[in-house]
Amino acid sequence: MPRIHINHTEIFYEESGQGSETLVFAHGLLWSSRMFAAQVAHFKDRYRIITYDHRGQGRSTVAAGGYDMDTLTQDVLALLDALKVDRCHFAGLSMGGFVGLRLASRNPERVQSLILMDTSAQAEPKENIPRYRMLNRIVKMLGVWAVKRPVMKIMFGSSFLADTERWTLRKKWEKELISNHRSITRAVEGVIEREAVPPEALSNIQCPTLVLVGEEDVATVPAKSEYLAEHIPNAKLVRIPRAGHTSSVEEPEAVCEAMEAFLL
Repeated sequence: MPRIHINHTEIFYEESGQGSETLVFAHGLLWSSRMFAAQVAHFKDRYRIITYDHRGQGRSTVAAGGYDMDTLTQDVLALLDALKVDRCHFAGLSMGGFVGLRLASRNPERVQSLILMDTSAQAEPKENIPRYRMLNRIVKMLGVWAVKRPVMKIMFGSSFLADTERWTLRKKWEKELISNHRSITRAVEGVIEREAVPPEALSNIQCPTLVLVGEEDVATVPAKSEYLAEHIPNAKLVRIPRAGHTSSVEEPEAVCEAMEAFLL
């Protein structure tokens, strides 16, 4: 498996496709780059595609520290440097979007366009923190399997969870969720404790930006995406019907279609 040692940790990454331009995908908390399988398949004939797993998640090494958003952004920069990518289209979902916002506002020369999915520029809402910390404590004691039910309701929309025709797909992602080691709590803390990206930083994002959000997203509600679209110059907002916080999995065709129209 391709791994690379950067920024004091070992990161798993994959390259596929071909093209003169590079498209990078950054996944959400608790998942891995596998959540973009449909998008990789859709775009690989036109782009060099790079997917990777954040430190401590998926197939990357569990690092002793560095789970804050600033360090994760440095991880991406180091990965791009190592793979000789000067500029890229960057697509980040949730946690990946937290990274994308920092990358595009601080290193605008590296980002050709930005795609933000089910994410937010704001700090974690105070009302969410006690519940998330409680779930994290349970994971530390018992493992992720013990919080599967409430976490699935956070990560996926009601349409996906109730669809009997997608039972097999739902079970696949339940299995993916509980495959996380208890050390995933470090990444969760990084998300809970993240700082906001202020409006003045958002105004520094000058590249074309697409904001996608599932209409049933309860983790980063659509109002968070509306805020992004209002504060990032010339950003375009697209809502994905019947999708929750994991739109790339729940409604992959709609996500690909929106990305296709944007990237043309």
